[in-house]
Amino acid sequence: MSRRSSRLQAKQQQQLPLSCQEETPRELQAPEHLQTRKRRTAEEIKKKEDGKVAKKHQYEIKSCWPPAITGGISPCIIIETPHKESVTTDFSRFKKYRFRNLFINPSPLPELTWGNSKDVWLNILKKENRYAHCKHFTSLHSSLQPHMRSILLDWLLEVCEVYALHRETFYLAQDFFDRFMLTQKNINKSMLQLIGITSLFIASKLEEIYAPKIQEFAYVTDGACSEDDIVRMELIMLKALKWELCPVTIISWLNLYLQVDALKDVPKVLLPQYSQEKFIQIAQLLDLCILDVNSLDFQYRTLAAAALCHYTSTEVVKKASGLDWDSISECVEWMVPFVNVAKKVSVKLKHFKKVAVEDCHNIQTHTNYLDMLEEVNSGVAATAPGQLSPVSTAGIITPPKSTEKK
Repeated sequence: MSRRSSRLQAKQQQQLPLSCQEETPRELQAPEHLQTRKRRTAEEIKKKEDGKVAKKHQYEIKSCWPPAITGGISPCIIIETPHKESVTTDFSRFKKYRFRNLFINPSPLPELTWGNSKDVWLNILKKENRYAHCKHFTSLHSSLQPHMRSILLDWLLEVCEVYALHRETFYLAQDFFDRFMLTQKNINKSMLQLIGITSLFIASKLEEIYAPKIQEFAYVTDGACSEDDIVRMELIMLKALKWELCPVTIISWLNLYLQVDALKDVPKVLLPQYSQEKFIQIAQLLDLCILDVNSLDFQYRTLAAAALCHYTSTEVVKKASGLDWDSISECVEWMVPFVNVAKKVSVKLKHFKKVAVEDCHNIQTHTNYLDMLEEVNSGVAATAPGQLSPVSTAGIITPPKSTEKK
């Protein structure tokens, strides 16, 4: 033990001078080393600011499909390319949205147990402004006319009823279609059915619990669109829409308004408190209005509020929506000929297999909307121009009857 202890003491004595000699140089070298690293970092930042700039990218539309797939029509696809200045169409001068008192009105929502009603209301309004739409997308497509959109949406209504899809599914598809057409240019009319059925395919996967299979969507097109075509168009649409697939639809606004109006003392927001008959009566009016491309002049919340006003009163609308008469008066006036025609058609609650009775009003139904729209247009044309709102004077081409559709 004595040898080992003496050996350890000798080793410590040999290492002690080395550690003492290294202690002072380390303290002297540390500041100089840190200053060198700081200067190097500053120089790198300066070089990046002078010469190295982050590359910007944008999406451009290019044709990429072989004509053999689309029958000679080459649709467009979105690809990422280096940024370059380009001229875009400004539709802001065409929009007639009413943004007055959008954020200063008090929230019509009752007190919520799971969140602040004011914050929830403001978030809904911000989303409404984020998902913009415009009726002038037809100016981007030289071969399209407004009545073609009416025929397409009427056909999608039929498909929804056949497969017992929800109203929210149809209105999501309508929003996807209208916003997608704003991102494209010179779409051929033979591509409309493919775009429409793909919009419904995407919407059903988002909204339905048991969505129809892609084979069923291809089947209803009667051979015009294959499953591969739908899959390809789905990817194109999702890129063009930038995966923004959660708008507040017209039917969502109507559900909210009726629920807020029906609430008395207990705020049961998640449980329907309104009459099913009243809901489908107003929903049928909105189905007819949305077939008219002029409906895109208004925000979805304004359309739902105007439809509610025709079946209730301005006081109810102000309580449920927070919108005053000045905000909805133009839309209410534009909707008058649609209301006159819609009230002539009897509305009955339809029942569907495997659908609960309390949910039947949420299933999308179809009636002879094209005939009703033709009657609306003929009535508007026969009315004196001085009695119409600025929106109503802009007529659309009368669509053919349902029996004449190909």
